[in-house]
Amino acid sequence: MGSTDRVFFGQPRGLVGLFFAEAWERFSYYGMRALLLYYMTDRILDGGLGIDPGSAKSLIAVYGSATYMAAILGGWISDRLLGDRRATLTGGVLIMCGHICLAIPAGAGALFASMIFIASGTGLLKPTISSSVGDLYARDDPRRDSGFSIYYMGISVGAVAAPLVVGTVGERYDYHLGFGLAAIGMALGLVVYVRSQRHLSPLSSAPKNPLRLGEVPRSRVVAVAAGVAVLVAVLAATIGTGALGPGGVVDLISVLAIALPVGYFTVMLRSKRTTAAERARVRGYIPMFVAAVAFWCIQEQGATVIAQYADESTDLGAFGFTIPASWFQSVGSLVLIVLTPLFALMWLRLDRSSRSPGTAHKFAAGLAIAGLSYLMLVLPAASPGQTSPLWLIGSLAVVTIGEMCLSPIGLSATTRLAPAAFATQTMGLWLSSNAAGQGIGAQLVKFYDAGSAAAYFGLLGMGAVVLALVLFALAPLIRRQSERGLSTVELTREGQR
Repeated sequence: MGSTDRVFFGQPRGLVGLFFAEAWERFSYYGMRALLLYYMTDRILDGGLGIDPGSAKSLIAVYGSATYMAAILGGWISDRLLGDRRATLTGGVLIMCGHICLAIPAGAGALFASMIFIASGTGLLKPTISSSVGDLYARDDPRRDSGFSIYYMGISVGAVAAPLVVGTVGERYDYHLGFGLAAIGMALGLVVYVRSQRHLSPLSSAPKNPLRLGEVPRSRVVAVAAGVAVLVAVLAATIGTGALGPGGVVDLISVLAIALPVGYFTVMLRSKRTTAAERARVRGYIPMFVAAVAFWCIQEQGATVIAQYADESTDLGAFGFTIPASWFQSVGSLVLIVLTPLFALMWLRLDRSSRSPGTAHKFAAGLAIAGLSYLMLVLPAASPGQTSPLWLIGSLAVVTIGEMCLSPIGLSATTRLAPAAFATQTMGLWLSSNAAGQGIGAQLVKFYDAGSAAAYFGLLGMGAVVLALVLFALAPLIRRQSERGLSTVELTREGQR
């Protein structure tokens, strides 16, 4: 795809199909997410599972963590075995199967089956569809940040409709009917994706670093097989004896969510396939990754702490009719739709000027704004009785502004700074920042209840602001590191020519 391909708002034609495919995939995911806490905690007689709210919040957090953690493995499968297109399609089918499990009234067993399907499917789909967007642009194409912002609006279109449609049907009529609508949404996303593949970059068709079995030492194959066998045996033993209950599963996934990206950064930095220039870029990427973890720790609590706050502490009848609590999860996505064109234009103009803020500055701004969104809730949370929904709407709108400064920029930066041999895997690593954030959140949400809400919001909000200030101070150093790496790459290419 060249810079002359400007069919879609000045962007490549392939962005159209990826935009709408991601919109339907997010409709299915956010529709399921809007209902999940209420379905898990509602009484069995009313169609729920009767799970304790504290346990339910932690389970949802590690569910989200496992979903994004699987993106590392999904990226590896795409880079080494399937290629982005086949990995995206396979992932979409698995996600649809997960929603079908939830649509069947089969109790906790269906819930856990859906978790396996959706986590593995999202692990395949999310890094590969985002990598396909990056493949539409040359590395130095100034439209890249703008294009990712438009693509990000596709996520928002699906996410804003899902709680209004799926949430309303699930809360007012039947949970399983709502989950069934999520399955239909994913099926539509698959249809759109299949029809749009001819407009994608050829780079997305094949593995970027194909695995050749003859090059893999037999000792490594044996070691990996033995390790997997031991892990399976240990898990089977602990689950079978009851030693690993729901709390143990939560703790285990939280630890893995942090350990996996640490291990993967180590692998990339030590790999012989990573050049010195690429290693410099990865080092500059790490502080921004840490900021992203902190950001997602706050933002992803929309399905747990914020959902509980909306249901228990917010006056849902303040506007003259009873608002379904799930509707609040549409606020952020609606704000994204409104602001995305403005942010896309702003980044495009700034990135073409000498006043362009560095990527680290954008990350720092996004994290600081996320912290402010929680600080906004301290006053209403400390007030007696139920509070106006405007406080919650305002907080969700503010954290979304922070998301616009960080998330699409993170997608763009990841595709630009990724080592060539780890291209799609690095996109999986970026998504694992969400996994790590939710893994940490799974431990933090245990401390939330209506009585401690003000302290909870205040401490997390201040922590995010302080970390943002640290990143802002490091931004010049990070920028020099990244630019030095990119300059070295260009010099190497010139020498090869």
